[in-house]
Amino acid sequence: MRAIALLLATALSGAAISVTAQTSQDTPQLTPRNTAVQAAQPQPDADPPKDIVVPAGTKIPLTLKQGINTRNARPGDPVYAQTAFPITQNNAIVIPAGTYVQGEVRRVVRPGHVKGRAELQMSFTSMIFPNGYTVLLPGAVQGTPGSKDNSVNDQEGTIEAAGSKGKDAATVAATTIPGAGIGAIAGGGKGAAIGGAAGGVIGLATVLLSRGPEVQLATGDSIEMVLESTIDLSPARMHRPVSAE
Repeated sequence: MRAIALLLATALSGAAISVTAQTSQDTPQLTPRNTAVQAAQPQPDADPPKDIVVPAGTKIPLTLKQGINTRNARPGDPVYAQTAFPITQNNAIVIPAGTYVQGEVRRVVRPGHVKGRAELQMSFTSMIFPNGYTVLLPGAVQGTPGSKDNSVNDQEGTIEAAGSKGKDAATVAATTIPGAGIGAIAGGGKGAAIGGAAGGVIGLATVLLSRGPEVQLATGDSIEMVLESTIDLSPARMHRPVSAE
């Protein structure tokens, strides 16, 4: 009897040990706090690109989008143009071709009847990138490439028309010679003198009553703009999508 009890006690003891071992295996092990997986930390944003500085004196070729004539232009009239060629800096385009440029007429001088040339002064005030990014600028006319009838004569960018002396002389000659011919036919040498004088008077009157050449700029004409001071361009805003606010 005693042996049976001993065997029963041994069996129960073994079963208890087995259950304890199984429970120990099923219980999850706690990870020490210092070895826990850390959540991904957000990385700081990269430094934003610095502004691009376009120096004073930079020349920018423009194409006029409307005609301007000193006959009917008035101070305050708007001027519209587009850049005709990209401007680069450090092997990158900073002002693309086709960028809109807006300005206004500052001063208009009509040509005189006897002397005084026509003058037109305009300045450029803003530049609009294709996505709408707008930059204020002080720009003046540097030149009128390709124009034979206009020139820029001062640092303020005044466009001046060509003179009319040769044209006036041709007008007087054109009326004097036919007058002399008619006088010669009518009354010989004396008639030629009289006719020539009469023709000269007509030619001179024509010159006195007519103005000199106007400053005429047509749509598509080339204008060279020069920056009068530096401008700062924001790369982030320059490359902002067109649809972005």
